Amino acid sequence: MFPRSTIAVRTLPALPPWLAHTLRAQRGPVPWSAVVRGALAAGPLLLTAVLVGHTSLGVVAAIAAMLAGINDRPGSRRTAVRRLGAPALAGAAGVLVGTYAGDHADAVVLTLVLTALGLLAGGMSAIGPVASGGGTQLLVAAAIGAGMPLPDSGWARALAFLAGAGWLIVLRLALPTPGAPAGDFRFDGERAAVAAVYEAVASLLDAAGTEHATARRAALTAALDQAQDALAGPRLRRYASSAAERRLHAQYAAALPLAEAATALAWAGEPLDGRAAEGPRRLAAAVRESAATGPLPAPARSAPALRALDDALLQAAHAFDQDGGSDLHTRRRSARDLLRTAFGSGGREYGLRVALCFGASAAIAQALHHSHWYGQHTHWYWLPATAVFLVKPDLGPLVSRVLCRAAGTVLGALLFAGFAAVLPHPQGLVALVAVCGALIPVSTRHFAAQTAVVTLLVLSLVMVVGEPQASVGRIGETLLACALVLIVGHLPMPGERGGHVRARLASAAGAAHAYLEHVLDGPDGSGDRAARWTLRRDAYRALSEARAAIALSAAELPALARHTEGTDEVAALLERLVDTVTAAAVHLDDTGRLDRRHSDRLTELLGELAAQRERVGLPTGVTGLAVAV
Repeated sequence: MFPRSTIAVRTLPALPPWLAHTLRAQRGPVPWSAVVRGALAAGPLLLTAVLVGHTSLGVVAAIAAMLAGINDRPGSRRTAVRRLGAPALAGAAGVLVGTYAGDHADAVVLTLVLTALGLLAGGMSAIGPVASGGGTQLLVAAAIGAGMPLPDSGWARALAFLAGAGWLIVLRLALPTPGAPAGDFRFDGERAAVAAVYEAVASLLDAAGTEHATARRAALTAALDQAQDALAGPRLRRYASSAAERRLHAQYAAALPLAEAATALAWAGEPLDGRAAEGPRRLAAAVRESAATGPLPAPARSAPALRALDDALLQAAHAFDQDGGSDLHTRRRSARDLLRTAFGSGGREYGLRVALCFGASAAIAQALHHSHWYGQHTHWYWLPATAVFLVKPDLGPLVSRVLCRAAGTVLGALLFAGFAAVLPHPQGLVALVAVCGALIPVSTRHFAAQTAVVTLLVLSLVMVVGEPQASVGRIGETLLACALVLIVGHLPMPGERGGHVRARLASAAGAAHAYLEHVLDGPDGSGDRAARWTLRRDAYRALSEARAAIALSAAELPALARHTEGTDEVAALLERLVDTVTAAAVHLDDTGRLDRRHSDRLTELLGELAAQRERVGLPTGVTGLAVAV
């Protein structure tokens, strides 16, 4: 055996963040229900159109189903209606505008129109994920409407686009989810999301006093966000109309005081007996199985947070036996709030980059098209459509997007060249479209795989409408779009770089300020708890969004990542502040006053935030309550 001093330990160098993100893929079980929907969407739509003699409209419908399939993620049916439907409406509008602009405008005017659409869609994308999906489909559909040589009118294309996306929505609503929890299949996604909240509460209680508590609290926040979104989707009526849905709302609301007590116990940093987590786990099982809770083990009542946990368990047991409950403790953003986000620093920065990428790619494509660089192939819309996906930050860091897009396109184009040589036309191509539609839900785990599948599908559609095989042109235009987006992504823009991250962080700071102010305004514990839970949800959701934006920015190349250095430290400070405010609120409920530990910790955190405020552009309000504490 060698002496310890002579052993050489060899470690591999850590990959840079931008390369590590490129190689990382999501994991999880195959979403078989989404695979079935994908197989029944684009392919059958295209086959039906070919059989009835309207192939061109079938191509448009298949493109819409493909774009909707990219957004078809796990979740409740009600959430899926908004996630798929809102972008589809934007895409139909893009097809309409693009078709008429392409038919009646010259190259210069068309480029200006597409640039203006890019500015609008970029600002929209800062609002949230659904708006970002809508902005993407608006631009992609506008490019296709302006450039794809189809004989149909703009209105016919727009209706075909809506029909394609609408068919996938119908499939999402009508088909049951395999392996769904017990109960009404209409609420399988909602039921699973609410059960996940109780499981996350139990996991946080298990982790109290350990190094895993912070990560478990973040997991609880994510579970609450998903459940809130699942239950708060669009509805025909203002309130829940069925007893099963009202019961789910009540079960979600009953989890909020449990989450609050669990956060306070984790903040205290003392390990808990395993009995404390048993109650939330039994509640999770009751939600999944749509069954009664049965007797719940009561934790010890030796501390304010433990007494709050016991009280919350009793209230949850009572709520599980009731049909009432509709308050999801979520606050709808007004039109003014949405406009402020779209035209704020983050929206302006992203809007300018999208407009510049989309407009420049359209101008280059028009120049190449009119100079007959394409020969007989009028595929100039590929260049701006590709630039749209590359400029989207929610698909990953810039260099990661570019590398994955280039690799995926080359792979997809080469595969299609082989398939096109052996498959019968058009039957084999229609079958290939159906297979690609089924693969899209799986391919979304990695951008390169998604790009390869989409490339196969798009090239198949191009050949179905009678154009020759165009793999080489697809590769060339993708590489050109990659170079363009890399250049634009590193250009200086008006205002401060990292505007999107700073806007998210400022929003989180404002939400933390509102939550802290509400708790301190009710020191006798008689404050409105429903309002407090709403503010707490707002604060944690805003922090989660800020964390996601910061992590994405940190994975950029150093030239871009340096503009948001230090923002992760401020986000961590804000998270500790909100955790402390939660613990203080639970203590106030029990004793009617703050103890020295809570007040000293709040003062310390507010002082640290005040020192960091100018560095990252925090609003002054969040640091102005140190005297009040």
